[in-house]
Amino acid sequence: MTQTASTHAGFWDRMARKYRAQPISDMTAYQQTLDRVITYLSPSSRALELGCGTGGTALELAPFLGEIVATDFSAGMIAQAEAREGAENVRFLHADVFDGVLEPGAFDVVMAFNLLHLIDDIDVSLARIHALLPPGGLFISKSPCLGEPRLGFKFGLMRRMIPLMQRVGKAPFVRYDTIAGLEARIAQAGFDIVETGNYPIRPPNHFVVARRL
Repeated sequence: MTQTASTHAGFWDRMARKYRAQPISDMTAYQQTLDRVITYLSPSSRALELGCGTGGTALELAPFLGEIVATDFSAGMIAQAEAREGAENVRFLHADVFDGVLEPGAFDVVMAFNLLHLIDDIDVSLARIHALLPPGGLFISKSPCLGEPRLGFKFGLMRRMIPLMQRVGKAPFVRYDTIAGLEARIAQAGFDIVETGNYPIRPPNHFVVARRL
């Protein structure tokens, strides 16, 4: 695990118990995302979820996969995930994307939900994700694109507040990508984008399915 990851992990360790207890804020958008993801999965697929948090999504997707390795760089998040009633084909692992236990080409699908906007070394991480997939493997992600214009008053205010909250340890690192910028990063990492969508539309939480070239 990198030093940067270790530093950020402390914030999420402190948040883990509260994070697990919180209800999903937009269940319609969450279900729309799951419905689209499931169409790309199969019972023979081996999947990796990065930034799995407290494990809820991994458990939702497990019935549609042969195996899922669900990882998070926060030990606190993984502890909460392991406390859930699990599924036999789910393995929770305290690791980040660069952990050596994740072997190149070992996964048919790599997933990252609500994660990319929290990664500072995004291009290096995308290159690593590319390496974890075989040619033709799928990278499925969803990420808030807070760099988009006209987000509205509420999210404009939030953007101004985040730097102040970060100074007192109340907010993590946040990336302000646009939709076009995020898609360009994924393409430049060696992927062909095959599907996109926004769930929800505002602020855009951008869904991308990309195939490794």
